[in-house]
Amino acid sequence: MGDQINLPIRQQHIMEDNITSAMDDDLSLLSTWPQRAWLLLGCTSVSISFAMSIIGAFNSNMWFKPILAGLFGYIFADLATGFFHWAVDNYGDVSTPFVGYIIGAFLNHHQRPSLTTKNQFANLNYPPAQGVFFILLPIDFACNSPIVHAFAGTFFGCIMFSLQFHAWAHTAKSRLPRVVVVLQGIGVLASPAKHALHHRPPYNNSYCMVSGVWNAFLNKLRVFEAMEMLLFYMFSVRPRSWNNT
Repeated sequence: MGDQINLPIRQQHIMEDNITSAMDDDLSLLSTWPQRAWLLLGCTSVSISFAMSIIGAFNSNMWFKPILAGLFGYIFADLATGFFHWAVDNYGDVSTPFVGYIIGAFLNHHQRPSLTTKNQFANLNYPPAQGVFFILLPIDFACNSPIVHAFAGTFFGCIMFSLQFHAWAHTAKSRLPRVVVVLQGIGVLASPAKHALHHRPPYNNSYCMVSGVWNAFLNKLRVFEAMEMLLFYMFSVRPRSWNNT
C-alpha cells in the first residue's frame, strides 16, 4: 500500500467521509487531556510490571532469567506488531469495533505516510495504551513471578509505543533525538530504510514495527500472503493488498 494505493470505491468513500476531513484538521493531531490520561495509565501498568520484576529478582537473587524473559518480550512484540499491522492494513474499516480508529489511521497513513510524524505524543500513542492498561494491569496484580513481569512489561511496553517507533521510521534523521538515530542504526528500532520496503510494490510485506527483525524471515516465507490465501478460501474475503498486485 503506497502513496497511491488503489482502494475499492466503498473504501474510498469511507476514507473520504470518515477520515480525511478529520485528519486534515490540525486540531485532530493535538493531544487532549483524556488521551494523556490513557497514556499515563498504560505507562503506569508497564512501570508496575518492571518494578515487580526488579523487586522479585532482587528478593530471589535471580537476574538472568528475567533479563532473558525481557529480551523475548522485546522480540515477540515485534512479531505481534507485524501481525496486527498486517490485519489492520488489509481487513476491516473505520466502523470495525474497537480498532476502527486505528484501521482508519493506517489507511490514511498509506495515502499520506508523513502524516504520522505530525501527531503529538499522547495523540499518537494513547490507542495501544488503552489496550495495554486493560490487559496488563490484571497481570500485574495476579502474578508474582519476576520472569513473567519482565516479559509482560517489555512486551506490552514495546506494543504501547510501537506507533511511535513506526512514526520515527518515517521521520528524517535531522528531526530525531540522537539516541533514536543510534538505536535505529544498530537495529534495536525499525529504521527508515528498512521500513521503506513496506511502502514499495507489492505493498504486502515488512509489517513489523518495533525493530523489524522478523520482516526478512516473514517476507521470505511469504507468511502473510499464505494467510491471505487461507482467509480468502475460507471466507471469500479479499485483502486490500491484492488491489495493488
